[in-house]
Amino acid sequence: MTSSEYRQQDALGLADLVRKGAVTPLELLDAAIAEAEVHNPALNAIVTPLYEQGRRMLDQLPAGRAGEAMPFRGVPFLLKDLELEWAGTPLKSGCRGYAGYVSTTDSFAVARYKQAGLIFFGKTNTPEFGLTPYTESQLYGPARNPWNPAHSPGGSSGGSAVAVAAGIVPAASASDGGGSIRIPASCCGLFGLMPSRGRASLGPGYGELWQGAVRSHVVSRTVRDSAAFLDVTAGTSPGDPYTMGTPAETFLSQVGKQPGKLRIALATQHPFPGQQTHAECIAAVQKTAKLLESLGHTVEEIALPYDHTVLSQVYLTMVLGETGATIRELGDYLKRPARRDDMELNTWALSRISEAYSAADFSYQKRRWNDLARRMGALHETYDLLLMPTLSRPPIRIGELQNTPTENQLMKLVDAVGGLKLLKGSKQIDQLAEKSFGYIPFPPIANMTGQPSMSVPLHLSADGLPVGSMLTAALGNDALLFQVAAQLEQAQPWIGNWPTGLA
Repeated sequence: MTSSEYRQQDALGLADLVRKGAVTPLELLDAAIAEAEVHNPALNAIVTPLYEQGRRMLDQLPAGRAGEAMPFRGVPFLLKDLELEWAGTPLKSGCRGYAGYVSTTDSFAVARYKQAGLIFFGKTNTPEFGLTPYTESQLYGPARNPWNPAHSPGGSSGGSAVAVAAGIVPAASASDGGGSIRIPASCCGLFGLMPSRGRASLGPGYGELWQGAVRSHVVSRTVRDSAAFLDVTAGTSPGDPYTMGTPAETFLSQVGKQPGKLRIALATQHPFPGQQTHAECIAAVQKTAKLLESLGHTVEEIALPYDHTVLSQVYLTMVLGETGATIRELGDYLKRPARRDDMELNTWALSRISEAYSAADFSYQKRRWNDLARRMGALHETYDLLLMPTLSRPPIRIGELQNTPTENQLMKLVDAVGGLKLLKGSKQIDQLAEKSFGYIPFPPIANMTGQPSMSVPLHLSADGLPVGSMLTAALGNDALLFQVAAQLEQAQPWIGNWPTGLA
């Protein structure tokens, strides 16, 4: 199988070739590894190659033809190096403290992926514990955007998005706690959908992550692949705190189904005072709006229905608390208290600052999530979808959001006498948070409310970089997103869009 023949297919297309006998699973794995060997040295998408493990999976692949029971039989696949356990393989979460960790069991999603016939052959790059909207950990180094390697692919599923955009695999695992599926999809010209909370289990290792903000799925080149992958992983495991129930129809069956005439709200204004949404991001959304109108939908501009200060305060408090808990878990693994040299400075600082917040502080902010959910719920009483930019700017340059020397000194204050008291709720911490949050002001609302949300790749900037548009539906209405995404994909196909040099 030639490189061109391999890359022109999505995951379902490759599985169809296997089913017809036109290609073998071994040939697909060899093609994927060949693509990885060509592109990965420059792009740093795969940080843990597991080629031999992939070949052993081939040996265990049941004979016969792929069908509904194994919709992706023989298709190469990559797992994000965060949260997903694959028994017998390393899981470092981008952190040097977990350098020796090896999974002893499979996560729910990984077991489902195996049952679907996927062949894993590596783990993809992620920032430490998925904490940043860019992928530049000290352990792994930066993942680079195939559209321009000087620019970031976003995060935290940056390595997975790079691998798909470069043609190494047609889809790869991803997770989203504040935009981490949709951000890299936007930056790399891919389709990225975050399902509703409770749609797919995070078990058995987790009941909820980030207080229910995190959901796991994939980044892909086509809408139908994303739908078929959600059909594979949708479901519950014993003890799940959230469940959505089994849909009456498959998500794949929604691709191509007409959604009817929809009423869509549009918002582009940056929610933080003094910050602006980049003209290219506004242009992307306006282009999407016009395309939606041409498909018979109504688009009306509105102001965001929630208070940005509530969103930023609850999100920051949640991230602080969850980072503190993550570092305690690291200490459990190490069988000693975690130290600064076990992790990056910012991660250590966040965990230390979390100690200055009380249980009452955390619970108070968690209760404020209700206001966000109610406001978004009220919006969907009038509008079927909310259309916003995925990001406030086109893909940033590598290193653009890293700490300045002054910010590094600020982070080191957490170990000084009185440092925690000084930094809790300080203007400096708010400014540091807004530095990253200002880049991603739009995605986190759906994480807080549990809603499904997607980024669609319909625009390239004047510099030739992808810029996504984000559509969010009411809680549980994942099917509507697949219907609308398929409409957009048919009206303006993107599967043939490749980074310069890969076309």
